[in-house]
Amino acid sequence: MSAAVHGSRAAAPPRSKPLRSLTGTGGLVRLILRRDRFLLPSWVIVLALIPINFVAATDSLYPTAAERLKYAQTTGNNPTFLALYGPLYDTDLGSIIAQRSGFIPVVVALISVLTVVRHTRTEEEAGRRELLGATVTGRGAGLAAALAVTMAANLVLAGLLAAGMVAQGLPLAGSLAFGLQLAAAGCVFAAVAGVTAQLSEGAGAARGTAIAALGAAFVVRMAADAGGAGNGLSWLGWLSPLGWENRLRAYGEERWWTLLPVAALAALLVAAAGLLSARRDVGAGVLPPRLGPADAPRLLSGALGLGWRLQSRALYGWLAGFAALGVVYGAVAGGVGDMVKDNPELEKIFTRLGGQGGIIDAYFASIMSMLGLFAAAYAVSATLRLRTEETGQRAEPVLATPVGRLRWASGHLAFTLLGPVAGLGVAGLAAGLAHGLDTGDPGREVPRVLGAALAQLPAVWLVGAIALALVGLAPRLTGGAWAAVGVFAVVTLFGAGLGLDQWALDVSPFTHVPKLPGHDLAVTPLLWLLAVAAVLAALGLAGLRRRDLSTA
Repeated sequence: MSAAVHGSRAAAPPRSKPLRSLTGTGGLVRLILRRDRFLLPSWVIVLALIPINFVAATDSLYPTAAERLKYAQTTGNNPTFLALYGPLYDTDLGSIIAQRSGFIPVVVALISVLTVVRHTRTEEEAGRRELLGATVTGRGAGLAAALAVTMAANLVLAGLLAAGMVAQGLPLAGSLAFGLQLAAAGCVFAAVAGVTAQLSEGAGAARGTAIAALGAAFVVRMAADAGGAGNGLSWLGWLSPLGWENRLRAYGEERWWTLLPVAALAALLVAAAGLLSARRDVGAGVLPPRLGPADAPRLLSGALGLGWRLQSRALYGWLAGFAALGVVYGAVAGGVGDMVKDNPELEKIFTRLGGQGGIIDAYFASIMSMLGLFAAAYAVSATLRLRTEETGQRAEPVLATPVGRLRWASGHLAFTLLGPVAGLGVAGLAAGLAHGLDTGDPGREVPRVLGAALAQLPAVWLVGAIALALVGLAPRLTGGAWAAVGVFAVVTLFGAGLGLDQWALDVSPFTHVPKLPGHDLAVTPLLWLLAVAAVLAALGLAGLRRRDLSTA
């Protein structure tokens, strides 16, 4: 009998461990690393290499202590530079590089936002999160894995950057602080994205809310720093996470304690995201969706109406951002002449970016490339909504009606085509008006700056066409559209400063856009860009029409 009892005990199934919220996080971390095995190392290495390559270029521009002091007294404390890149805390080489890299934390924060939303709300929207939830996976494992991978990537970026700067002969403490500046921005806004991913049901809304928070933080930081050290608005810098990381003062008597509020805010946001995630249903958001009226007007009855319903709110947010950027860029244009008057080398770089016109015209030409990149990001986002609808199983019911695939796609592609027109139009109008009011001649400046903004459209449409080609021909590789935006941004914004050869600069379609204003309008390159965009769009639509839809 005792043997029977013993056998019975031996055959009993082992008691299962209670499922905790973070159970399975390790497995999901490995899944994210596998899915991002190319993308994740690419942006970490590229963003680390950009400041490292600035060392030699900046050293050649300002080889002596006297020239660096002159830079600090002129360019480094110019309101335009202060607004765009932040304060200069010392006159050594490291401080100059840290200031000139002042926009990179914004890029790091933006990539961190996109990464977290991609692996949380996008997975949930596509139904894959629910599938994983049916396995031995805790409720908070997906969010924890996304945040852990993103924040770890930021810390690796900080380590690579610090090691690279030390290898170039710069001080260890300043290099470490410089790397942590970038990691701090990335970690805070990864946590912000963790919260926004819990608020709404859509990935687009989560991305838009987090990017709006990033834009607000950048504008507050600009307002705090534009007036220089000790100005009446400098206290605003303590209201922005981007201001906190800037006040770490890399290479300028580092203030390590400024990392404490950054870490506290990131921890608070992560805790809030975890709490919100535990209190809502899978697939739902904390904020309930606003139901529309029972009867829709005829305007919303077709494919275009559906596209308007799905994409219009995101477009409103982008237009607000374009308007804010236009006002800021136009308002600071008047200080550009002072910025380069004592530095012919810097003027050469500016004119290489913006053409051979006057320096303010060159500034506007370079700024328009930046606005064009933002518009390209919007075009990619609007185009990839097709793929989101497909993987979310919402396209199939629509296509079961008499609506054909091309007609369904046209409702979304109208935003790829016309959304950048509206965005660049708003930005160009705002920038021209702000600069025109500053110079007292808005009648001359508005049409010139507006035309320069709209000249970016062929390059923007080409980027949107790349996204469409991937949706139609290689739907599993649609993330490549964002990689293309990243490559074009690096080449356009940093290629000239890094001394890239012309063939490398030509990789970006924005290199081929005429340098307006202050330069002749060359129509031929624009026609080539339009032709390539038309071919890619035709290939993408043909592929979308013929291939099978994703049904799982």
